[in-house]
Amino acid sequence: MNLDLPAGMQVNAPLQPGYETILTPDALALVAKLHRAFEGRRQELLQARVLRQARIDAGEMPDFLPETKAIRDGEWKIAPLPKALERRRTEITGPVEAKMIINAYNSGADSYMSDFEDSNSPKWENQIQGQINLYKAIRRQLSFTNEAGKAYVLNDKIATLQIRPRGWHLDEKHVTVDGQRVSGGIFDFALVFFHNAKEQIARGAGPFYYLPKMESHLEARLWNDIFIMAQEHVGLPRGTIKATVLVETILATFEMEEILYELREHSAGLNAGRWDYIFSCIKKFKKNADFCLANRGAITMEVPFMRSYALQLVKICHKRGAPAMGGMSALIPIKNDPVANEKALAGIRHDKTRDANDGFDGGWVAHPGLVAIAGEEFQKVLGDRPNQWEKQRDEVFTAADFLNFQPSQPITEAGVRNNINVGIHYLGSWLAGNGCVPIHNLMEDAATAEISRSQVWQWVVSPKGVLDDGRKVTTEMVRGMITEELQKVKETVSAQGEDTATYYQAAVIFDKMSLTPEYPEFLTLPLYEAMD
Repeated sequence: MNLDLPAGMQVNAPLQPGYETILTPDALALVAKLHRAFEGRRQELLQARVLRQARIDAGEMPDFLPETKAIRDGEWKIAPLPKALERRRTEITGPVEAKMIINAYNSGADSYMSDFEDSNSPKWENQIQGQINLYKAIRRQLSFTNEAGKAYVLNDKIATLQIRPRGWHLDEKHVTVDGQRVSGGIFDFALVFFHNAKEQIARGAGPFYYLPKMESHLEARLWNDIFIMAQEHVGLPRGTIKATVLVETILATFEMEEILYELREHSAGLNAGRWDYIFSCIKKFKKNADFCLANRGAITMEVPFMRSYALQLVKICHKRGAPAMGGMSALIPIKNDPVANEKALAGIRHDKTRDANDGFDGGWVAHPGLVAIAGEEFQKVLGDRPNQWEKQRDEVFTAADFLNFQPSQPITEAGVRNNINVGIHYLGSWLAGNGCVPIHNLMEDAATAEISRSQVWQWVVSPKGVLDDGRKVTTEMVRGMITEELQKVKETVSAQGEDTATYYQAAVIFDKMSLTPEYPEFLTLPLYEAMD
């Protein structure tokens, strides 16, 4: 198959039947246009991240920006929201696979975030087939039949669609313009927007997006300018696009108001993306001798730095007339174990009860079986109201509140082993093309794999990386555990009837990413280069 490509564009990837319906000349022309207009700025912003990290490594601690104080002090609100985004008590997330899309649409959730990012392994076929799946789903044409002959079709009543493109740090390596790789985020956004925005408007809900991994308001400004150009390109009014920003980096916490301000014409609020947030804290302060976090399981939304961040998000959103969305507990229903299942469901109830009482307007779940439970907890607080924007928090949080990194203990052998086991299991699955994996009764994605390898790296490097039995976490200890946990993972995967071919490579990558002296910025970058 030959594509009719814009001048200067190359696509270096297999082209399956049907891909031409997405990789059309006009859609690719928008990709090329946005790349040429904004790639320079993307690279400058990525370099600014590197320079900021160097200053933090040297001892600088983040704080509110003095140069944007006027925005924080000013009287302004985001633009009014369309009716489809006023009520978002339950939002479900998942990758862009046909079965997942249908189940999420049909789940009873108010909103469905279809994901080209953390819960999606970015193989070329996943990205393009995901675009095809969404094109069909938006037009109510998507169906799926599994190997056993079970058919999946869309219900009459479905969730409101929101779409998450990849973050600024990720390229789409199979597509170049003028010899440069295009941004994965621009590629994902441009194709799904070009093909579907007008259709979504005609059907009354869209085009709506989720924006991941941003570290500054300047990165939000870049998205805003892309939205303006894209809307002009297809002939839609400015402000048609609405986007929710995931606050999942520690640096973005200090710029929440500025991020809302930059996107104020296009904003649909903020979301507390807790797993990437924890990863971001480890990454940013990895060379700080005073910083060390306890086992992943001990870092709940109730610990000081997570609590401050969540309440600040509610405060800022409601001050600016924006939805405040709670993040996702990784708990999922557990089949064949009623006691463990009830414990998991109790955890979900606790999580959503806290968020609703704090003022969040809704929250995420990872499984259709949790939609009703989460919705009940928000119903108790909100009643018939679509949201609780009138709830204004009055706490004053300082940098010290966001940087109060407790607890630092316990660190246990079981905690180290769990991180290694989850990391290898997830990476092996990701390399095989699956980016959303139930492991030990939790739904894991790239963010939790990042926490797993980052904590291991930090416990080896930090003088505070000492187990509760007094042993220092060392390279030798971790290497021995990697060998042992790889075997356990392969046994688990084999018992599920799945191929174990990618898991040795996953263990090698986990070893390299968690034990190399210089901390690798993102796990997904070398992983992406390693996949086809």
